[in-house]
Amino acid sequence: MDYFPIFMNVRGQTCLVVGGGAVARRKTEALLRSGASIRLVAPEISVDLQTLVVQKQGELLSRNFQPTDLDGVVLVIAATDDERVNQQVSALAAQARLPVNVVDQPDLSTFITPAVVDRSPVVVAVSSGGKAPVLTRLLKARIESFVPSAWGRLAQLVGGYRNRVKQKLPTLQQRNRFWSDVLQGPVAELALAGQVDQSEALLQKRIEDPSAFSTGAVYLVGAGPGDPDLLTFRALRLLQQADLVVYDRLVSPQIIELIRKDAEKIYVGKQRSEHSVPQPQINQLLLEQAQAGKIVVRLKGGDPFIFGRGGEEIATLAAEKIPFQVVPGITAASGCAAYAGIPLTHRDHTQMVVFVTGHLKDNSVNLDWQPLAHLDATLVIYMGLIGLPVICRELIAHGKDPQTPIALIESGTLASQRVFTGTLATLSAELDQYHVRAPTLIIIGQVVGLKDQLEWFQSRAEQQSGGSAES
Repeated sequence: MDYFPIFMNVRGQTCLVVGGGAVARRKTEALLRSGASIRLVAPEISVDLQTLVVQKQGELLSRNFQPTDLDGVVLVIAATDDERVNQQVSALAAQARLPVNVVDQPDLSTFITPAVVDRSPVVVAVSSGGKAPVLTRLLKARIESFVPSAWGRLAQLVGGYRNRVKQKLPTLQQRNRFWSDVLQGPVAELALAGQVDQSEALLQKRIEDPSAFSTGAVYLVGAGPGDPDLLTFRALRLLQQADLVVYDRLVSPQIIELIRKDAEKIYVGKQRSEHSVPQPQINQLLLEQAQAGKIVVRLKGGDPFIFGRGGEEIATLAAEKIPFQVVPGITAASGCAAYAGIPLTHRDHTQMVVFVTGHLKDNSVNLDWQPLAHLDATLVIYMGLIGLPVICRELIAHGKDPQTPIALIESGTLASQRVFTGTLATLSAELDQYHVRAPTLIIIGQVVGLKDQLEWFQSRAEQQSGGSAES
């Protein structure tokens, strides 16, 4: 290592910042977040920086740097664009054996400031030793996406119980195993979800009898419309922690690949007229696996509460007092419409959107056609591929203009996405030549006419054909 990584306690101690511009402000803000007292020196100081230092009761010196400015400080940062001043500050600080950082000049510095992911009291620092600051920022951004902002809350919670756990479990090995289980289970997830009181109560139970606690938990997770980049951070984290993942047909293979490699996976997909596992059996499976102490993820395409039977599944868990949480996903209507370049609402066309499902339990299509035909709204139909001829016919029969634009999106958000457009009068017949397969989504309304202007996502199918997959 080029530098020895260290975290320095500057709370309540005076730190010197030399400089009065934007860079000096960033360094001052970071020091203030760490509880430092600021002495700021520069002949010209921006108004916002002056205000910041005064508000925090710091020492503001509007003049050139002087050697006596180093008296009584514990740390020095030079953030000026004057090379001579930077060299002077560096030399005098080194002579006084004070840690000094000259911004963007590692050769004049005895320490460098890393990129920081702040989840206080958890702090992650990333450094390239001053050699690749842009790479460091990119790495920081990636860490930001995988470290939930609520980790600080979780750290505060468990920190308050370290002594009690130490008294209960005498060996380091026992304590390490205990905390590893706690931080990857329901206690942690409750805290991360903001349910701190419930998390603390569960932690207390585990501390009282660590060996007897065996109940797991179920997480009802929305996988989104297919593109793995559309997963929430929380969904991805749970896929990496689960002991068992119970997943549907609409969960894309790319998302299945993100599941922890040693986790058990059970497929319970449903297709039209073909249910691999009946719903009551799925409900019972989730219950039994959680009762056996497993962390179970019930993974559903789209959002679990929009035509996903999520309510039915967690009702069984709630009745048996099994811990559960719901992690929303991007529903197919939102994701597929966005990737097709079709806004679901638009001030010039419609201010309302309606979601309906295209088939019932008996696979019939029996919607309330009259209001649907007369609503001035974008109509989004899930699972409507087989019933498309009936849908178009009935909407027209009940008063919908036959020239109303309609789009059918196949495999929305994936590389295999295809978008077919037409009118209520024409699309159903035109699709016969394209061998369309589920999953599909149907969008009906004037907003479909914006597709040519607003589309941005070119699927692999379009790239191979050299044009649009649209009919």
